[in-house]
Parts: sequence; C-alpha cells; structure tokens
Amino acid sequence: MNHEQILYLLAGAWGTLLLSVLTFVFSAMLGLTVALMRVSDKRVVRGSAFGYINIIQGTPLLVIMGICFYGPSIFGFSGTSALFAAVLALTIHAAAFLGEIWRGCIESVPRNQWEAAECLGLNRVQRMFKVILPQALRIATPPTVGFMVQIVKNTSFASLVIGFAELSYNAKILNNSTFKPFLYFGVAAVLYFIICYPLSWFSLRLERKLALARG
Repeated sequence: MNHEQILYLLAGAWGTLLLSVLTFVFSAMLGLTVALMRVSDKRVVRGSAFGYINIIQGTPLLVIMGICFYGPSIFGFSGTSALFAAVLALTIHAAAFLGEIWRGCIESVPRNQWEAAECLGLNRVQRMFKVILPQALRIATPPTVGFMVQIVKNTSFASLVIGFAELSYNAKILNNSTFKPFLYFGVAAVLYFIICYPLSWFSLRLERKLALARG
C-alpha cells in the first residue's frame, strides 16, 4: 500500500468521522425532543412522537437516504449536496431510535422521584430538567454510546445511495482498481475500530464519574 492509498483511506475515515459527529449532534437534539414528546401529558403530542418513531423505524435507512437526496428535486430544489442529504437522512433515522431509548430511560426513573419533585412545588418543566433528566442521564449513558457506535457503522450506507466518500466507499474504490479486498477492507476495519473504541472508553469513564457523583 503506497502513500497515496493510505491518504485516500484516511480521507475516507475523516468523512466517516465528520458524518458521525454531525449526525449525533443533530439526532441528539431531535431525539431528546422526541423523547420529551413521548412522555408529554398531552395525548396529541405523545401520538405525534409515537407515529414518527414507528414510521421511521419501519422504513429502511437506504430509502430515507434516497428520499433526502432525490426528494428535494420534486419541489424544484436541485443540487442537494451529498453531505447534507447524508446527515439529514441519518439524523431522521437515528433520532427515532435515540428518542425511544431516552424515553425508556426517563420512564425508568423511580416514580417517587417525580412525586418528590412535585412536592417541592416544581412545575413539570422544572421537574423534568432539574430532577428527572439528570438521573435518566446515568441510565442512558451505556445504550447511547452503544448507539453512537451504530451511527458510525451506518455511515457506510451513505455511499450506496448518495455516493458520499466515506471510509467503506474509499476502500471499495481502491479494491476495484487493485483487487486486494483483504488488504483495503482490513485496513478499513482497523480504522473503524480506531474511531469506535474511544466511544466505549469514554462511556466507561463517564459511568464511573456519574457513579462517584451519585455516591
């Protein structure tokens, strides 16, 4: 493997990392909104979030990417960038799963914590952000980090529909020109591990800090 090929794979790894970070930032914001809607005391709000989750979870990611990339042209918007379409599709997809994960974490906070916060005279918003969410964060850390790893791996779908140059796409291009699949996909696997391992390490560190703070 020469210098240019190594740089080409590293450029793909950078594309994967960029796409993963942008997706998690935006899907976290949307996912938290969906989770809060799911535990709302208003039936219409809960129903809207429930419908969104079921529709998105029941739709393949490749289909969502195709709609995000080609759909705007129906309304006269042409030239949608591959990065924008990939981030939008992955955000819509990931937010549905994060919203449901965080909804479960919020509802797993003991009921007496809700009642104690209510006894203190806090309104619903104050109870949620000052009492419930800090406790739900401890519960949500392991599944959230696990799903972040899934987001990293899901970025490979961006090359199939959109043609976004991420790690697996660049490895495939090199393999097509040299016919050395074990070499290039092996290196790609190592780079994926390098990207994903710090997430697991960070999860363990954060869990320990939260446990100490709780103790």
